[in-house]
Amino acid sequence: MQTPSIHGQAIQAPGSWVFLLLATACGMIAANIYYAQPLIGPIAVSLGLSVQFAGLVATVTQVGYGIGLLLIVPLGDLMENRRLVITTLGVTTLALVATASATHAFTFLAAGVLIGLGSVTVQLLVLYAVHLAPSALQGRIVGIVTGGLMLGIMFARPAASFITGMGSWRTVFMGSAVTMIVLAAVLRIALPIRLPVQGLRYGSLLASMGPLIWHTPVLRRRAFYQSCLFGAFSLFWTTVPLLLADNFQFSQTDIAVFALTGIASALAAPLAGHAADRGWDRSATCIAMLAVAACFVFGRLGSSASVIGLMGLVLGAIFLGFGVSVHAVLGQRAIFSLDPQSRGRHNGLFMATYFTAGALGSILGTWAYTNGGWPLINWIGFGLSVLALISLCTERNHSTPR
Repeated sequence: MQTPSIHGQAIQAPGSWVFLLLATACGMIAANIYYAQPLIGPIAVSLGLSVQFAGLVATVTQVGYGIGLLLIVPLGDLMENRRLVITTLGVTTLALVATASATHAFTFLAAGVLIGLGSVTVQLLVLYAVHLAPSALQGRIVGIVTGGLMLGIMFARPAASFITGMGSWRTVFMGSAVTMIVLAAVLRIALPIRLPVQGLRYGSLLASMGPLIWHTPVLRRRAFYQSCLFGAFSLFWTTVPLLLADNFQFSQTDIAVFALTGIASALAAPLAGHAADRGWDRSATCIAMLAVAACFVFGRLGSSASVIGLMGLVLGAIFLGFGVSVHAVLGQRAIFSLDPQSRGRHNGLFMATYFTAGALGSILGTWAYTNGGWPLINWIGFGLSVLALISLCTERNHSTPR
């Protein structure tokens, strides 16, 4: 089986081990974005950050990642991809070392922004996987790589908490820096060179992104759907730790264990890719949205500090992760089916849009929990999933590829 190569020639399609490597790499890199979240307390104390600014420990990495989605991921349509991957991994490594050795808050926060910027490597690797995959298997490959990414995200928080408990928060970041060095060396050997065929300048590349989203209905719709679902996802995961601590008296360790329920969502990603390759996009999209709605139906039980309430939250977390993961794969598969020369920009716009929605969901969640408690959280989350479903009902069948 052959796939397009760099200079328009065909090369033998890589073995499945390459895609498993990309999935593993995505998980390891994506974890860097989330290591700081459960460590806000010890990091703030160590660096002398006041309570009102402690949240910046986790926020700056998210900000850097959001900037990178818009400014770095589109470079996948312009620069030789392997070199770009190694360069961004180098930035991540240096930033992790700076974070681990930081003695002042400013140094840590600045390095955190760079960790986020460099961590957009995961999206470059997803693009790499799509370009390497035979067209008939692109959905499945996106699912496998996204599954690895999701596992990295889900394991990052409990792993960071465990390592910090055994030693220091600095060990988490220094250990990850060493991992990134090894990973860069392996990818440098394993990945083929890929040079995009078009000769756009960087300024023209960025300027083209506005018209791209304006003239690409599939991109707009998929970004809107995922924004609704991921906004609900952030809403839930921002506030459920507060609920678990308030109603169930969970410790930080207990909350970390609860977060592992999201691992089940990683298993859904390959299934979603298979469904997309079979042309079942619309049905699978509907199922994903219904799953997110189900999260907040079951999650409503969490208002009761009982075994049934806790089981409702567990089921809700599983349904939520399933729905968001499934549509993330379906959305990327849909936009990757468009112009191959614009995949970097399409993916950057798709990711940046729903990533912004996730940030807004976190902000909304904090306000809603303070003012309306857990019931209001469930009404908002349910409303977002219904909004996505209503929008899906207005979509013509032929407007979605495959």
